Amino acid sequence: MAGDLTTRDERWQIRIRDLHKSFGAQHVLRGVNLDVERGKINIIIGGSGQGKSVFMKHLMGLLAPDSGHIFVDGQDIIGLGDVAIGKIQRKFGMVFQYAALFDSMNVVENIAFPLLERYRLPKTEVMERVRALLTRLDLASTAGIEQKFPAELSGGMRKRVGLARALIDRPEILLYDEPTTGLDPIATKNVDEMIRRTADEFGVTSVVISHDMASTFRIADRVAMLYEGVIVANGTRPEILAAPHPVLREFVETSGAVRFGGGPS
Repeated sequence: MAGDLTTRDERWQIRIRDLHKSFGAQHVLRGVNLDVERGKINIIIGGSGQGKSVFMKHLMGLLAPDSGHIFVDGQDIIGLGDVAIGKIQRKFGMVFQYAALFDSMNVVENIAFPLLERYRLPKTEVMERVRALLTRLDLASTAGIEQKFPAELSGGMRKRVGLARALIDRPEILLYDEPTTGLDPIATKNVDEMIRRTADEFGVTSVVISHDMASTFRIADRVAMLYEGVIVANGTRPEILAAPHPVLREFVETSGAVRFGGGPS
């Protein structure tokens, strides 16, 4: 099976096969199989402790599995050396759960940080790229935004600045870790729109870890459920709503946001 996945596939940018990971006696990933569609919003749902964060760390090469394969554009990243994995990691941007901005840096410094760490670019070029991105993300219209510190920003605004930092190095794939956690309904809707717009305008492949069913069924192109270390359901929104798996149905319906046989409540 692995040998069939070593060429670039125009539809599937990431392909995971039989991924296993244990920590001592705790078997977290028990044979994950999943294809991530290029240029689409792929959302992975599941309860706490089901391995979503561990899975995401494998995608970026931050954890090595006990066995299995992860193909990114046809290249198996498992077992690569530091230089090779570093090149793969440049394809990824990460939007952290609480934005993870540096408290001691203002907005411009936070966004510019990846460029200054990785490249020897003239400061004028870095600033041009930062300001262009602020404009594209509708942040430039906020008075004094460049000099504000994280503590001066709302939760939704911190998410946008975190997204800008993830996009500044022009990644092909964006990973979002629980992007709507801790936000009120209006801020959540704004973040959903931000994810959708970013996918459409920047053409990035989005992988979102979420337990927010309203957000998931509002913006996802594809949904997969991780349960007890395996993917138990995977497909488009209509396909997921037609899936018979009892744990999936309970997880989705208990949220109150989505009904099987229908759409968002």
